[in-house]
Amino acid sequence: MAPAAAIANGVAAEEGQFPFAVQLRFDEILRSDGTTYDSACSGVLISSGWIMTSGHCFHDGDRNRVGGTPRYAVTARLGTANTADPVAGVTRGVVWVEQSATNDIAVAQLDQPVEGITPLALNTRKPARGEILTFAGWGATTATGTWSDQLYWGQVKVSTVKPSTVTVVGHWPAKNTSACPYDSGAPYFATPAGSPPVLVSVESNGPACPHSSQETTARVDTVVGWVREVTDLP
Repeated sequence: MAPAAAIANGVAAEEGQFPFAVQLRFDEILRSDGTTYDSACSGVLISSGWIMTSGHCFHDGDRNRVGGTPRYAVTARLGTANTADPVAGVTRGVVWVEQSATNDIAVAQLDQPVEGITPLALNTRKPARGEILTFAGWGATTATGTWSDQLYWGQVKVSTVKPSTVTVVGHWPAKNTSACPYDSGAPYFATPAGSPPVLVSVESNGPACPHSSQETTARVDTVVGWVREVTDLP
């Protein structure tokens, strides 16, 4: 299974719908043979100065996960549903990365705090089988497509809960609504009745999209303590 990117058979987000959804662009990633390439991931704002995404989004030329100062330029865009306008929303750089030792999650520090956008709170309870989650990503809409300037979203149902992961299957608007390339790190969140949304997991990997099989996401509740240690989260 390959890392996933964007959302197939999803719905285009409206302005103001998911301001905490982060589009990550990586420029001139250096391969070990000296050539370079560009890439992208999705992510989510978890405090004014930190975002969360997939751990495998930050890697060296041989695709080994790495932390510390990014080895290539990383641009984070949020606060908009469409980044085709270069001045829409908020733009920040990424200056530092911390990698989880237990699952496919990284947190990244921004070069400046983000004001006026409410971060997504971290879930602290074990996810439940059958729970409906919303997810939003900036990836492709087909297995062979490239990253998107338009944010897409959909809903999934929790299929299995494992020690560090949650598998999900498509729920709405179609049974094969699923993550695609460059959706890695996309937030999956629950919205409890009468409460703000909470981040349950982030996109990790799955079959080629669109599909109605299980998609693997990385659990957030198991790393909350670690996140609080390495970020400014209270």
